[in-house]
Amino acid sequence: MNRLLQFLTQTHGKGRMDWTDYLSYTYLFVGLFTMFAPVIWLVMSSFKTEAAISQFPPTFLPYSQKLVAVAGHDQPLPLFRTKTPDGERVMAQVMRLGIMATMVDPAKPDVTLQVNINDRQPVNELQFAVSNYTEVFDKFSFGKYLFNSVFITVIATLLTLLVNSMAAFALSKYQFKGQKWVFGLIIATLMIPPTIILVPVFLVINSVGLLNSLWGVILPAIATPTGVFLLRQYMLTIPDELLEAARMDYASEWRIYWRIILPLSAPALAVLAIFSVMWRWNDFLLPLIVLSKSEFFTLQLALNSFQGELNTQWHYLLAMTVITLIPITLIFAFLQKYITTGIAGAGVK
Repeated sequence: MNRLLQFLTQTHGKGRMDWTDYLSYTYLFVGLFTMFAPVIWLVMSSFKTEAAISQFPPTFLPYSQKLVAVAGHDQPLPLFRTKTPDGERVMAQVMRLGIMATMVDPAKPDVTLQVNINDRQPVNELQFAVSNYTEVFDKFSFGKYLFNSVFITVIATLLTLLVNSMAAFALSKYQFKGQKWVFGLIIATLMIPPTIILVPVFLVINSVGLLNSLWGVILPAIATPTGVFLLRQYMLTIPDELLEAARMDYASEWRIYWRIILPLSAPALAVLAIFSVMWRWNDFLLPLIVLSKSEFFTLQLALNSFQGELNTQWHYLLAMTVITLIPITLIFAFLQKYITTGIAGAGVK
């Protein structure tokens, strides 16, 4: 904690603030606010009721209009601070017709008053709508969709690490004719937008009978040019002498790959694992064209079901969006220390 505090309070002027310190801290604060403000707003909005989300102007904290039980009325009535000839009073709204509202004093329910809607302000209270997270599990099969997303993400990530690392190993440690051309062809595929190949991918998946199958989402995306490039550049930094020494001890190529290359490439593999988890977990377009049966939907497709043509359940949609962010955040938190090491190592030959 002391080291963190010391780091945050460092100054260029050795004890006093220099103009560069003001510029640096301003830049860091603006960047921090830009990155985390939308996420914090999303989390706070996920605890708002449906009525609170539609309020204007919007509020940061989940305020909801206070309700009160009034004798003679079956449902609780919303409270307003109302301007009356006798002064400002807290009254409940019975009904509204145009710009006029019928108000009643909760203490004297027999007396009603007609008030212009501009002469009143709602009485709000801080209320966290935890029901957004609990009720949503009754709205659809969350467990099934969660399993589909986790299965696709985990299996696709493992296969991505395996396939890309094997390709990178061959391109970095073996010398063969046309090696640079093969690597250049792989890198050239980065210039092709994924949407361009959607139709061919769909036709191939359909021809092999993988429509409405989780494997139809997993297999087309396990080989990535980004992963091959990242791992190859990192494996170039591994000394060839280690491989030659292992071959002199009669180690097979598979043993060299499994026992030497993979452990030494752990930082780059961690970076690729983070990227792969983010790609697979947030993927929407490929599952949308491959999966048409609801029992195979991922969480991203399930979230889309909350958005209708005439009505969108924003309180449930925001709550489920927060839930889908949690796995990505945890993966990033556990593996973030490898990001700098892996990316820096991938750029050094």
